[in-house]
Amino acid sequence: MLNIAILGCGRIGQVHARTIKSMSGARVTAVADAYPDPAQILADDLGADVRTIDAIMASDDVDAVVIGTPTTTHYDLIHAAAKAGKAIFCEKPVDMSADRIRDCLAIVAQHGVPFLTAFNRRFDPSFANVQARIADGEIGNVELVTIMSRDPSPPPVSYIATSGGLFRDMMIHDLDMARFLLGEEPVSVMAMGAALVDPAIGEAGDVDTAGVMLRTASGKICQISNSRRASYGYDQRIEVHGSKGMLRAENHLENSVEIATEAGFRRAPAQHFFLERYEAAYRAEMIHFVDAVTNNTAPSPSGDDGLRAQMLADAATLSWETGVPVAI
Repeated sequence: MLNIAILGCGRIGQVHARTIKSMSGARVTAVADAYPDPAQILADDLGADVRTIDAIMASDDVDAVVIGTPTTTHYDLIHAAAKAGKAIFCEKPVDMSADRIRDCLAIVAQHGVPFLTAFNRRFDPSFANVQARIADGEIGNVELVTIMSRDPSPPPVSYIATSGGLFRDMMIHDLDMARFLLGEEPVSVMAMGAALVDPAIGEAGDVDTAGVMLRTASGKICQISNSRRASYGYDQRIEVHGSKGMLRAENHLENSVEIATEAGFRRAPAQHFFLERYEAAYRAEMIHFVDAVTNNTAPSPSGDDGLRAQMLADAATLSWETGVPVAI
């Protein structure tokens, strides 16, 4: 039985706690949060204790921690957990600074603890199926990857101010997915962006609409489009074109019913929120983490995957700021 502590009892912490509660090989023994009420509510639901971070790190009945706290806290929590010998499941991004991520990876390596960067979209059944079929050679050599990610509506401007910007906050998932599907490391990034959804986002120094082109050393290309607005729901699609064919994963709709009348064909809208769209992915990534720690295998995505995605996000931000391609 793997004993886990949840650090951060907000939305994502609750998602992971529900998965662990349903598992036979793991349990939540402790939770911690900056605010006492959500911590107590979650602890009561799980039959766990509310403890301080220091107490969790010193606890013999905690084998692993799930870090779902704000990004600015990850650095210190990773260092504390590594020194305490706890396995680490860390939400993305590991940190806003690539150099600070390198510091985190060094302390993790020094103490030899398992570490997973929670890029949950790798565990989406459809996306994982596409990647597996690429690896099996079903479409030959990958030539062009297209990733579309559009949110139903933008976050508050108060969030934008501390998010690190669209490329580091929103697109970092897609940049990791690009690496996952390309099978090669990008060596060049070109980015463009604009504030077309909310002028206040532009005034805060960020963009809400963006496009990025990635190129690998062999010439493979990935194009990513992001928007903070999609009137039709949560838009999440990928397409991979290869020398022998094409693989595509479409949006998940609210239902699979289609109506046909004299006016034409009509289907349901796309699911509206990331928690429902990626429910299966969140569950699969936690199951993978527990299995890896229990069986003493390396979790994936690794800390290095988190670092490489951050480097791409930094390069995309710099390209947008300067208007020129950036070499990795």
